Amino acid sequence: MNEALLEASSSVLVREIPVEDRPRERLRQVGPEQMSNAELLAILLRTGSRGRSAVNLAEQVLKRFGSIRELLDADLQELTEIPGVGLAKAAQLKAAIEVGRRIARNSNTTRPQFLTARDAAEYMMDRLQFQLKEHFVALHLDAKRRLIGEEIVSVGSLDSTVAHPREIFKTAIKRSASAIICLHNHPSGDPTPSYEDLEVTRRLIECGRILGVDVLDHIVIGSHSFCSMREKGWLD
Repeated sequence: MNEALLEASSSVLVREIPVEDRPRERLRQVGPEQMSNAELLAILLRTGSRGRSAVNLAEQVLKRFGSIRELLDADLQELTEIPGVGLAKAAQLKAAIEVGRRIARNSNTTRPQFLTARDAAEYMMDRLQFQLKEHFVALHLDAKRRLIGEEIVSVGSLDSTVAHPREIFKTAIKRSASAIICLHNHPSGDPTPSYEDLEVTRRLIECGRILGVDVLDHIVIGSHSFCSMREKGWLD
């Protein structure tokens, strides 16, 4: 019998645990932020062993190392020394820990900060100025105007693009953005905003006020040039 089957055959089945105590059910109901360290570890462990639930086993893991922080430095051998934690469970924990490390490492790298219209325009200039169709892009920023993420919201025709506020704010809200900067290109090379550009911008500002997401600027990219509606005073 392989290790995975051995662990499963000697574990407490999930259906034998009260619904309110099942970690995956708890995560669905209250979200991961409201769960204890033991409950989160239990989801990674998946099953318990020899009369113990996954949560009980997770508590033993935490007790062995003292805290979840100390668990970060545990190796496979140390993990498998805990009764009920075989190689399969230990590998799952180590893989999850390494994923967390990599996310933390990437989040600590320097992110672009957009304090002026030129900062944003130069960031997107090379990618937008030579496009043959209009591309509408939203930059998602935190409270210090650092980049959280970016999204091509829509791609239009040779001389127009359709960017609905619903699509523009959907991902920004999901990323908990404090503000956005919108940009789109004019394939003609002339960055002068059209009447439709101004109308779209007014709608975005109104929606942003309702949703609590500031629209800092709408920038039109031309050929080696740009036009900031904020700098022109058209967002006031």
